[in-house]
This record gives sequence, C-alpha cells and structure tokens, in this order.
Amino acid sequence: MNTATDNIPDIQSSADSRRIAIDKVGIKGIRHPVQVKDRTSGVQHTIAYFNMYVGLPHDFKGTHMSRFVEILNSREREISVESFEPMLREMVSKLEAETGHLEMSFPYFINKAAPVSGVESLMDYDVTFLGEISSDGRYDFRIRVVVPATSLCPCSKQISAYGAHNQRSHVTVTAALESHVWIEELVTLIERQASCELFGLLKRPDEKYVTERAYDNPKFVEDMVRDVANALNQDERVRAYVVECENFESIHNHSAYALIEKTVD
Repeated sequence: MNTATDNIPDIQSSADSRRIAIDKVGIKGIRHPVQVKDRTSGVQHTIAYFNMYVGLPHDFKGTHMSRFVEILNSREREISVESFEPMLREMVSKLEAETGHLEMSFPYFINKAAPVSGVESLMDYDVTFLGEISSDGRYDFRIRVVVPATSLCPCSKQISAYGAHNQRSHVTVTAALESHVWIEELVTLIERQASCELFGLLKRPDEKYVTERAYDNPKFVEDMVRDVANALNQDERVRAYVVECENFESIHNHSAYALIEKTVD
C-alpha cells in the first residue's frame, strides 16, 4: 500500500473563493497534563483544558488541526507562563497565520488553615492563562482566577430583627500584568475583600468564626467589585483588569452581578 503523503490530496490547503476570513479556528477542550509553578512547593501537577486558535486568511479553505496537537505534545508537560509566547508564535508560524489565541484552564489547589483550629485542607480555584498574538505581532498575556467567597447582604442585616441572608459568591479577576504575580497572591487579594473567605474544612469554632466574620463585614455585589478593583489599583504589577462578581442569591432564584474594567492606557 502506498502511504506517501505526496499522493494524498490536501483539501485544507486549497483556495477558497468566498473571500471571508475567519477570526478564530482551531481545537477546543483538549486535555493535557501540565506543571504549574507553586509558591509553596515549587511545582503543582494538574490537568489543563486547552483552546488553541489561529486566524484563517480569506483565501485559505481550512487550517491543519493536527498541527495544534503536535505543538501541544511537543512541549510535553513543560508548559508555563514563560512558554506561552514561544508556543503561540510557533502556532502562528506553522499554521501560516497572522493571529493566534491560546487558553489553558486548570484547577489550582491551595492548602489553607482554618481560622481558629488551624486544621489544614485544600481549596481549589479555577485558573486560566490567556495568550494572544495580534495582527501586528504584539503578544498579550492575561491570567484569570475564579475565587469563591461568602457575601452577606447589608440591607438584610439592617432591616432584620435578627440574622441576615448570605450567599456564596464567585469573584473573577482577569488581569494583564507588568511583572510576575503568584496565583496565591491574586487569590489572597480577592478573598480579603469578601465578607468572609471559604475553607475546605471547618471545626465548630471555625464555623462560629466565619459566620460572625461575615455578619460583621456585610458586602453588596457592588462593594465586592469596588473593593477588589481598589486593591488591584494599589498593585503596580497589574496593568489592566476585569473584575466580575456573581452572587448566587439565597433568597432569590437569580444571581446578582457586577463588573468593573480597567483598560490599558
């Protein structure tokens, strides 16, 4: 059997007459083992979902999907913030594109001690690295973290004879950085602005503490995003950001939501 590639038609490389460029084309949701820098232990082994796209010129019929997988596997598990730009530029070059987009989403674990008992447990956070090559060749990198937290309603506390309703919130920060920031630093910055942070394991004294901490520190969804934005504004390493907060309301069948964005000057 003749398996020479010279004898197999390459339909994807043929011309397209519709003259419509495609902004993003590639592969989505491919899982791959990675190693991520850990501030405490040096490295953390995890599994990431990758989205890998390039811009397709108007005269190309299709892109070569297998090349994305080849590029990913050629890095084995050595994928980091530092390797994102070389990986993106390799994508753009091998796929004969002008633009490229790379996303790596993974669970990140932080060991936390309960506030009173000191018992330790792991908390997981959703983290995404986002890299992009624009048409002028400029590289842009951003990091996104999703931090669960507690928020307690100031209005409910004020108008109720006793108690106040609270809920779990998801605070999402997508940040463009001037220099290195640890994932743990971003998580801590966000957690400090909540009514109270979350823990994987709590004993009864800890439960008392977090309940009273939230009651003494009520926050609207608007307060949450403003306080996180204010903290980010104080960090010279953060060039731009988007702060989002979604409160999964405990007394409504809908969420409360707020967003603040700071763009690059």
